[in-house]
Amino acid sequence: MSILALRVHRDDKGIQSKLLTMEEQQLSPGNVTIAVEYSGINFKDALGVTGKGKIYSQFPINAGIDCAGIVESSTDPRFRIGEHVLVNGCGLGENQDGGFANKVRVPSEWVISMPEGLTCRTAMIFGTAGFTAALAIDRMEQNDQTPAKGPIVVTGASGGVGSFAIHMLSSLGYEVIALSGREEHIDYLKSLGANEVLNPEQLALGSKPLEATRFGGAIDNVGGEILSGLLRHINLWGNIASIGIAADHNYSATVFPQILRGVSLLGVSSTNCPMERRRSVWNRIGKDLIPENLETIVSKEVKLQDIGPCFNELLDREHRGRILVNCS
Repeated sequence: MSILALRVHRDDKGIQSKLLTMEEQQLSPGNVTIAVEYSGINFKDALGVTGKGKIYSQFPINAGIDCAGIVESSTDPRFRIGEHVLVNGCGLGENQDGGFANKVRVPSEWVISMPEGLTCRTAMIFGTAGFTAALAIDRMEQNDQTPAKGPIVVTGASGGVGSFAIHMLSSLGYEVIALSGREEHIDYLKSLGANEVLNPEQLALGSKPLEATRFGGAIDNVGGEILSGLLRHINLWGNIASIGIAADHNYSATVFPQILRGVSLLGVSSTNCPMERRRSVWNRIGKDLIPENLETIVSKEVKLQDIGPCFNELLDREHRGRILVNCS
């Protein structure tokens, strides 16, 4: 059977992507085949498809690091035909044909039964972005983060991860400071629960090895100088969850925040999160982390055949929140 997919190739001219028709038997091997209903565009997808980041470990490959749909065939008794499921991370859209296609075929160890409270569409509004935000909070709270330690700064606030982090933190009782250079997004960020919206200059991060303690913690999507500065301002035994590199993959710091204030820098990797924890976080999303205004986080919904221009739009920060892809 023929399927439509966004397939990425590498040739003498570099990375090339093209929406094309391929045969189902060409998909990567696996024992569960899923008819994809929805996916979403993540920063990693945009880096990979445009060739601005080294995301793929093989070529050709169908892009898309997450998807949700209906089981079409399965040799694993845990997943029945017709069941709604989701997949994110685990190598999907990196070393295994991904979710920007009508179908995916994956190892059953990657598949999660749809959590109660979610549909294929709502699961992909969250997608890897929402999952990553929830995973960051889960890690911070596992390391004793509480609202009493002070406000949490969310950088890259108007992106997918940032949008969900603000809502989730606010719903859990945290004071949230959203960091964004986009003045036009202030009302949007406050509608998600941000108590304050600042740009990098207004945040006024100092440059000494240790600065006054101003924040209980942070969820950082950008890296670089912002991450370096935040570390110097975190309160005793606070945490920074490091998620992204939108600004820079480098940062500079001393060990003083760690050894004099007990500050922890926590890595958050959604790709290789252990499956038991992955299921636990997704189930928590379905139970108590769904915002009442979930649809406001969707900046645009496109059909699979119209996906092409969206990657540069995301990298150029032309959208806030999530770009949802209808793959059915």
